[in-house]
Amino acid sequence: MLKKSIGQAHEKLIFNRRVKVLVQQIGALIPQNASILDVGTGDGQIAKMIGERQTGTTVQGIDIMLREVTHIPVTLFDGTKIPFEDNSVDVVTFVDVLHHTDDPQILISEAARVAKTAVIIKDHLSENALDHATLRLMDWVGNAPHGVVLPYNYAPRRQWDHWFKTAELAEDSFSTQVPLYTAPLSWVFGRSLHFIARLHPAATGK
Repeated sequence: MLKKSIGQAHEKLIFNRRVKVLVQQIGALIPQNASILDVGTGDGQIAKMIGERQTGTTVQGIDIMLREVTHIPVTLFDGTKIPFEDNSVDVVTFVDVLHHTDDPQILISEAARVAKTAVIIKDHLSENALDHATLRLMDWVGNAPHGVVLPYNYAPRRQWDHWFKTAELAEDSFSTQVPLYTAPLSWVFGRSLHFIARLHPAATGK
């Protein structure tokens, strides 16, 4: 009962604004006529809306579970190996997925292998104990009602930079200006806890 009530409150106060902001900001980073692969897509609704921000895009997703109803084509995968050939899609996206994995490096490197043009990541920054505690609370409120696995695997900026470098990805943009909340929630849950990064395979240039 408590989890259900929390889930309903979260959707009313936060979820709809979150979707709007993410669709706008990530959608602006997608080139026209791009093929998009969304990793950990869920029902694919947000990925579909992101793709619709640009003309001529095609969107498909992969996930470790297949839902009964999806808004885009979704392929099952094992959570580590992306089942696509090298350089087979233009853009790979992750929307609050990587902190749910045991080792984000695996999927970041896989995305770099598959993407021709860009890898776009929305995730979190945790630079201290307060950041980590705040993110744990946010994660629990947003995901526990849905039975999502919560390893709470948050990382500081230096670790993200290491993962990007190891995957041979070069940074196009990295922004912590992601206004998912209005005041006063933004004072606690906003700050610089969220980022959106656009990267490209270093060997290809921009």
